Amino acid sequence: MFTGIITDIGTVRKIEKRGDTRFEFNTAFDTSKIDLGASIACSGACMTVVGKGANWFAIEASAESLSLTTLGDFEVGSKLNLEQSLRMGDELGGHIVSGHVDGVATLASMHPEGDSMRMTFELPEAFTRYVARKGSITLDGVSLTVNEVDDNRFGINVISHTQNNTTLGGRKIGDRFNFEIDMLARYVARMVGKD
Repeated sequence: MFTGIITDIGTVRKIEKRGDTRFEFNTAFDTSKIDLGASIACSGACMTVVGKGANWFAIEASAESLSLTTLGDFEVGSKLNLEQSLRMGDELGGHIVSGHVDGVATLASMHPEGDSMRMTFELPEAFTRYVARKGSITLDGVSLTVNEVDDNRFGINVISHTQNNTTLGGRKIGDRFNFEIDMLARYVARMVGKD
């Protein structure tokens, strides 16, 4: 489990395509304290650490992970949001995030609004019923509040702190983002028979 509060921006240092695709990421995390088999959210996708060294760790992404996320878009030098999994007693500062990416949303528009950046995203029609004004959504691992919803589009504000401490500040129209709908919305829809 995660919170959607990003604690590092990593960089892709190596990609090896085998049966699965192995990625190595540079990180500021103290990798001596990361166990093999640990979970790390990589731009929102919960991945298993399969290798590590000083200032880097490796994951392997299956064809399923590559087909449902933006991991397949990564190149050497790509930046990604990183968050280590919650430990008992950690602050839950964002919202409950599983790291199970639902799909890919596209940045449809963006413009400054005060010191914030207003961003509008388009997501697959099947997920529109799970997105609500003032509800939560995770984009590339970042916990965000939905400001408005219009059909299959929704808008968020990204404050300057989030722009500077995640990859969201360097994105452009047309970019693809991993999204995870709010877990509570998913279960409410299931309970009322809409899923």
